[in-house]
Amino acid sequence: MAEPGENLSGIGGKVVIGLSGGVDSSAAALLLRERGLDVVGVFMKNWDEQDEDGCCTAEQDYSDARRIAEQIGIPFYSVSFTKEYERRVFAYFLEEYRRGRTPNPDILCNTEIKFSAFLDLAMTMDAAALATGHYARLDKTEGTRLLRARDAGKDQTYFLAGLTEKQLEKALFPIGDLQKSEVRAIAARAGLVTAGKKDSTGVCFIGERNFKKFLMQYLPAQPGDMIDTSGRVVGRHDGLMYYTMGQRRGLGIGGMSAGTGESWFVVGKDLRNNRLIVQQGEHEELYSTALTVNKLHFIAGEAPAKSFRCTAKFRYRQPDQGVTVTLNESGGATVDFDRPQRAITTGQWAVLYDGETCLGGGPIDEAVPLKALDPALFH
Repeated sequence: MAEPGENLSGIGGKVVIGLSGGVDSSAAALLLRERGLDVVGVFMKNWDEQDEDGCCTAEQDYSDARRIAEQIGIPFYSVSFTKEYERRVFAYFLEEYRRGRTPNPDILCNTEIKFSAFLDLAMTMDAAALATGHYARLDKTEGTRLLRARDAGKDQTYFLAGLTEKQLEKALFPIGDLQKSEVRAIAARAGLVTAGKKDSTGVCFIGERNFKKFLMQYLPAQPGDMIDTSGRVVGRHDGLMYYTMGQRRGLGIGGMSAGTGESWFVVGKDLRNNRLIVQQGEHEELYSTALTVNKLHFIAGEAPAKSFRCTAKFRYRQPDQGVTVTLNESGGATVDFDRPQRAITTGQWAVLYDGETCLGGGPIDEAVPLKALDPALFH
């Protein structure tokens, strides 16, 4: 079993750890405690779920986090950031969907809540560091660099790309050197109640409930026509905000309607006329050669050069893609792809890497299509 050495070296004083009620933060807290550190566990409540339909797990997560703190033998507190979350994250989430984009609130949650509001709280508790159960590593030999986790399949640097070097200076990722199987083994060895707990999935505040049903509570449906790339009406959509680029499932139009038997895919949105544009089969309209980012963030505070080569991910779990980044004068950039990329989605983040180092990233503003849709479709 690997040892979480480089992530915990040189640490002293009090460490506040976010206990989510999952196995990852549980094992992280245990590792810190076993190193003799003064550890304090804190459960964050970021979403007011009192009116939800029974799908939420916050109460169970809180109970598990409290029991973990008791098992490990550390103080435990609960804090609510629901107002901050609604103002800094959820309002942005809804506004992006109103604009027909697909945001990534998990990234904003890290930048605005976990490593901002929560980090500030940890510092008022005289903590030397804030620890979380993220799968990521840090190199603090010269400045602070964010590195990919040892477990490539669990690496979460994509969701941490919006952080600053200053925020990461106070961060600890105790399980970043470990494989997921090792994390579960650590928890099982200590008899932690979360050792066999299923990993949470889905958007941070939505979880595993029906996403479309959740969104309908806040953004009223505006049904409209679904058209193909020739302008022919092929069906009806429930509201543009419920669909994303490249989506195949849930369109409600049969694969045989055009006689080819191929699946239909979302290739565009006509916001002005409230029409969803689809095509049958994966053709050039679904691919892009480049994208633009209006605000490109670098963890180190500055770009490595005005134009540089690196790799990028345009969604979580995507394999790295070779790109050329060219900065502009307004703080944004154009990202040119080595090869065309499928279903580039505005609102999602383009995250940049130099080998093991996460450089930063920013929300995708526009995609440059391999084959543009006919402008007549938008009139």
